[in-house]
Amino acid sequence: MNVHEKAIGIPGPQADMLGIVSMPDSHAERQHTAVVVVVGGAQYRVGSHRQFVQIARHLAGAGYPVLRFDFPGMGDSPGEPISFEDTSTHIAAAINAIHEHCPDVSQVVLCGLCDGASASLLYTQSTNDQRVAGLALLNPWVRSEASLARAQVKHYYLWRLAEPAFWRKLFGGQVGWRAVRELGNSLRTIRAKNTGPSSFPDAMAQGWRTFTGPILLLLSERDLVAKEFVEHAQSDARWNGLLERPVVSKSTIDRADHTCSSSTASRQTESFVLQWLKGIR
Repeated sequence: MNVHEKAIGIPGPQADMLGIVSMPDSHAERQHTAVVVVVGGAQYRVGSHRQFVQIARHLAGAGYPVLRFDFPGMGDSPGEPISFEDTSTHIAAAINAIHEHCPDVSQVVLCGLCDGASASLLYTQSTNDQRVAGLALLNPWVRSEASLARAQVKHYYLWRLAEPAFWRKLFGGQVGWRAVRELGNSLRTIRAKNTGPSSFPDAMAQGWRTFTGPILLLLSERDLVAKEFVEHAQSDARWNGLLERPVVSKSTIDRADHTCSSSTASRQTESFVLQWLKGIR
């Protein structure tokens, strides 16, 4: 199926943002659900190794209009860069834009990687925007000192400690005691209680709990950020049971890194998202 793309200006709080709309051709059956790609990190609308371009064209080829856009200070959007925690007004503007340029669209799905996934949850938590019918979240970002330490202990240190070769190297002077001290520091960080104010992962949990639409959770098999997210959701009381909600669909992307950089992982991601989209009414 042919896909048409056009550049648009999205009125933002300070200045226009640059967006690209991917549309199925005029002879295709167009879906009433559009996808807004929420870019995370120091990225722009193309994504790592053209990830967002490929996803947008794949979904548009199946009849779903897709908008990917640059936040201020990224890509071709002017202004100062903003934190993912401060993107709600910009996401709202993008949703307005896809409705304006695609009048047949009646609802949208937010699709984000890393802190783009986190920003999508924070948007639903802060706005309760009824136009958002679903969330497609890839390797959501919840990093804190405690979450990083917890993931490192479980997925690195415990694995190393179970290896006889590690102990032979340690007592043979081939492994520095610095590594042992780092393990101790990680354990102390995990035990330390967080007495600070509510953090963005708490707001994400609230958004996850109150969102009534379907949620697709994609986790890369070889990504520490994905492992941190799962560890956090399993250990923090505010996340208790949220990943098991009936609206949640979970899938693992085999042998994938954080950005699904291999062609196999990229195609698997596209397939997961499209099949899930087909179930949204």
